[in-house]
Amino acid sequence: MAEDENEQNPFRKPGFLAAGIVTVALVIAGVVLAIVAALGGDSDDETATPAPTSSSASAAPTAEPTADAGGASVCGLGGVELSGTVTVAPEAQWQYQDVYAYPSAEGVGPAETAPEGYRYCFQHSPEGALFAASNIVIQSFDQTSRADWLDYVVSEGTYRDDLVASGQNAAPGGDVRASIAGFRVLAYEGNTARVDVAFRGTTDGQVANGSLVADMVWSDGDWKLNGDVDNPARITQLPDLSGYTSWTEG
Repeated sequence: MAEDENEQNPFRKPGFLAAGIVTVALVIAGVVLAIVAALGGDSDDETATPAPTSSSASAAPTAEPTADAGGASVCGLGGVELSGTVTVAPEAQWQYQDVYAYPSAEGVGPAETAPEGYRYCFQHSPEGALFAASNIVIQSFDQTSRADWLDYVVSEGTYRDDLVASGQNAAPGGDVRASIAGFRVLAYEGNTARVDVAFRGTTDGQVANGSLVADMVWSDGDWKLNGDVDNPARITQLPDLSGYTSWTEG
């Protein structure tokens, strides 16, 4: 990225939510930053490298998880799993939010839609965390419900107020199409999860790959972005989709 673009880059600020749009020349940067702006997020300058494992402080709980930590499912979903991972693409029904396809599955989520229009309620399981993280990518494009969605999807924590406030002021990222392309469940500790979702975006007829790594916590009966992490939704560009389990519509 050019030096003057780095100087203008608002995503060096603390937290993952920052308002504004950065004009970039590279197509991939344009796609990534469009999604960053939709989330009000923070991007990485370098190509993605493998994320920390479950031993990372932000992913690991401070105590042994219990079945009721974070509350029972907000909409009554069963199937609580406090350990495990996902290595094979799960069955999903791909539904649409405008032109963006998002995965859903009965019993896994999203099981509810709020009156404001955002989707919520995911199973307390590795699959539930994966579906929740994938929906974060797609839900971020809906400007009409962004303020209410951010208020819901960021958990209580040290950085919550700043994350929600700055994200509500974020500008849209331009004319971009994006779709889920793959995933890696990097850590799952029952009440915390780190999920890496790969997406493929297009702008001006050109294709690019990106990644969103979501640090999530089971809170108030649902998977939410961890408000105790200053950057719980890290977005970066990818040279290719090597290392990801393919997961696409169709």
